[in-house]
Amino acid sequence: MSRDPVRLYPAGYRAVHGPEIAETHRELTAGLSRAARLRADADLAAHALRMRLGLDPAAPGGRLFALAAPFALATAAVVAGLELTDWYRTLVLSPTTLRAMVAGTGAAWGLYLLCSLLVCGGAIVALTGRWVAGVAAVSGGLLGTVALWPAVGPARGGGALVPVLALLTVAVVLACPRDRRADPGVCAAAGVMAAVGWFPLVAVGTGEFAVSTDYGAWPLLVLAASGIVLAVRRRSRGLYELGAMAVASPPLIGRAYADAWLDPWPVVLLSLVLPLGAALTVGVWRVRRGS
Repeated sequence: MSRDPVRLYPAGYRAVHGPEIAETHRELTAGLSRAARLRADADLAAHALRMRLGLDPAAPGGRLFALAAPFALATAAVVAGLELTDWYRTLVLSPTTLRAMVAGTGAAWGLYLLCSLLVCGGAIVALTGRWVAGVAAVSGGLLGTVALWPAVGPARGGGALVPVLALLTVAVVLACPRDRRADPGVCAAAGVMAAVGWFPLVAVGTGEFAVSTDYGAWPLLVLAASGIVLAVRRRSRGLYELGAMAVASPPLIGRAYADAWLDPWPVVLLSLVLPLGAALTVGVWRVRRGS
């Protein structure tokens, strides 16, 4: 076996466990086809890189991304769901405006909506237990959104920040350690967060009463509240939980930036919600500890 994948492990870990890893890998891949050996080498290299980057299941970074990944799926689903419902509302209330947008972007707008639908469906699939298939669908939808953004971005708004944040979301989801995927409790909490973050805005919008001063505040507030609830239930200080919510927040930040007509100040103020939530949970933790 080539020892190159083993060399990707951190030096200290490799010095202690390198020979054992190499021998075990050699025994497991003996007699396999070339394609199977390449897949095994790729898995070993991926594990080594995760350890080097501090994203293995036992590392703090791995635990952080394990908690953040389901909420990143949820926030991506909220944004994609709002895109779909905005399109439907425009179709019902102002079909002329919608026809003008479609005429300016051609088939790209339809493909963009299909990518949004793929993100919503993939998030539901991942959070209900089929993690790999759901993440593949969400990643494909987000990457499709990035590819289509040069065509639909000028009509949608949001500038270059939206595709960058979509790529960050894909990175957060893929950084989740394999051994910590699809925790039922966390996935359930993320699903509730997505529903609560999306449904009220849809109810307001379809009632023909547009909230022009929302600026994406509601979904971010729901995300912060989810971190606070998790921290209180776990009796922790909340820094870890609110940190995971911050890592999962890029899709909502991009949505808020677009809804604020590219004005950064509402987004800056909204970004203070997460550290304020962390301060609140630290206070609750200290009161509990004192009592």
